[in-house]
Amino acid sequence: MDLRALRYFVETVRQHSFTLAAGQLCVTQSTVSKMVRQLEDEVGQALLIREGRSVRLTDVGQIVFDRGQEALAVVQRLSRDVADLSDLARGELTVGIPPMVNVFFPPLIKRFKERHPQITLNVVEAGGQVIEQRVLSGELEVGVTVLPAAADARLASFELGRYPICLVGTTQSLWAKDKRPSLKALHQQPVLMFSDDYSLTRRLRSAFDAEGVVPQVIAQSGQWDFLLSMAVAGLGTALLPQPLLALLQFSEDVVIRQVHAPGLEWTVGQIWMADRYLSHAARAWLNVCSEG
Repeated sequence: MDLRALRYFVETVRQHSFTLAAGQLCVTQSTVSKMVRQLEDEVGQALLIREGRSVRLTDVGQIVFDRGQEALAVVQRLSRDVADLSDLARGELTVGIPPMVNVFFPPLIKRFKERHPQITLNVVEAGGQVIEQRVLSGELEVGVTVLPAAADARLASFELGRYPICLVGTTQSLWAKDKRPSLKALHQQPVLMFSDDYSLTRRLRSAFDAEGVVPQVIAQSGQWDFLLSMAVAGLGTALLPQPLLALLQFSEDVVIRQVHAPGLEWTVGQIWMADRYLSHAARAWLNVCSEG
């Protein structure tokens, strides 16, 4: 089985789109489509159901996707382990970081490069839940997500920072006059949230369920600036981490309130597999991050 075709297929499933997969893989959409069809021809059955611009798995496709992730992870671990033993003075590391977290990492990346100039550091962006899956499968050695991470005893973590969640809207928002609004203020109200592959969305949905709150989720996106622009336009309430908002300036019509919900915070953490060998590059990265 062609590993490149398998990789293109797995990325297409993760992105739910040939176009987005092509962007992640830095190839054309036609190339991705061709490689996926090649894999389907080799398997002898359809792996994806094309639905407009989106795709979903067939039953056979689900099996190939699950085993494909495992196969790709084994190949990547083999390459890392051999390189690590061949030359302990050098190395390469890929770290997964969610898009809305990356603004906090330049200082850490700079410190790592200054301390370990011989190690090539690559950064890939994906939602927190996708990063967790890639760390669990072994495709990534280390990654960043919103804690608590996936409930898996093998997944180790440590906290990098803890921040409040804020409601962002206009003076017309029902909660605008409340200095300490709770999640209940969003019941049956238009809400703007990150995509479902974001760990923060997982936390928020759990918090809504615990409070018996049913918001009207009118839009979801992986781009926090898009959600913010919709909130500023008065289309709904966005729920965003306070550090992102602290970097921006707003007009007087925009209202920002820290949501009062005990236990609901944006806790960013580093994750890795506790029972798996870590390369010297990964250990060096964790050491730098643990210094704060």
